[in-house]
Amino acid sequence: MSRRGTTPARTGVVPYACQHTGSGRPEAKPRTRDSPGRAAGPGPRRRAAAALRLVVIGGALSYRALFNWTTPPMFIGTLLIGPLLQLLFFVFLGRQFQVADDGFYLLGNAVVASSTACVYGGTMAIANERRYGTLGAGLLSPRNRAPLWFGRALPYVLNSLLISVFTLSAACLLLGLRIPVGALPGLAAVLLAAAAGCSAFGLVLGVLGLRFRDVFLISNVASSALLLLTGANVPREDFPEWMRAVGAVLPLTHAAEAARELSVGAGLDGRGLAAELGTGAGSALLAVALLAVFQRTGEQAAGDPGCDVSPGVV
Repeated sequence: MSRRGTTPARTGVVPYACQHTGSGRPEAKPRTRDSPGRAAGPGPRRRAAAALRLVVIGGALSYRALFNWTTPPMFIGTLLIGPLLQLLFFVFLGRQFQVADDGFYLLGNAVVASSTACVYGGTMAIANERRYGTLGAGLLSPRNRAPLWFGRALPYVLNSLLISVFTLSAACLLLGLRIPVGALPGLAAVLLAAAAGCSAFGLVLGVLGLRFRDVFLISNVASSALLLLTGANVPREDFPEWMRAVGAVLPLTHAAEAARELSVGAGLDGRGLAAELGTGAGSALLAVALLAVFQRTGEQAAGDPGCDVSPGVV
């Protein structure tokens, strides 16, 4: 024991994570990698939960803020009535020229009807970020780019499914399309793969739109290309070789063929479904890569005082 007025004996123990300096004030002691008090990083579950939260909540907020068809008249007129009229047009045109039966056009147009929401929605998901001045905040965010931008595409996948189901239902009620009940689960998988792949394709168009002032120029060309080259309304066997090759790497091509086989009771074509998923994955990777390249070149151009960067272009 120490007596009153004397200094207590030092034990050599320094308080955790701090040490005293000559001024009497505690000074933070830098922690080392082996320090027992080092906070552990988030585990795989927490990282996965954070990524899922970013995809779902971020995509929903972006959809509500940036989507141009949120009013019911615009949504119904653009995404439901438009594809239905396109379906009726090609069915009656096919009857006139007797190129194929009704089922060919009904299934093909039911699948390709999702392209409206996917192509234009995916384009607006990124292009409207630039238009309304929020693109910089997204690019500067420390979060992972993949869930950040794929969350933008998630609402358009759901939109596409709704459009395809509506178009198929209208085809059954108005034009007598018959689909075996046993084919419905496979058809749902095909439509989901088509919607996901086409939404990723729309993100690619949105990223490319960052280099253009008129982003819908690319969307209009891509929408027409999907209508023609996917074989939704013209048998792909009648195409030249180069058109078949281009159509094979586009979304919706393999989904349309798989849907037609399901409607006649041939079962789910696993290779066609895998090919559709492969084109979607390729589009997703291409969108992320292009966005990274454009961001890097934009940062380099912005740091060069002699370089003139046009406003609104990454």
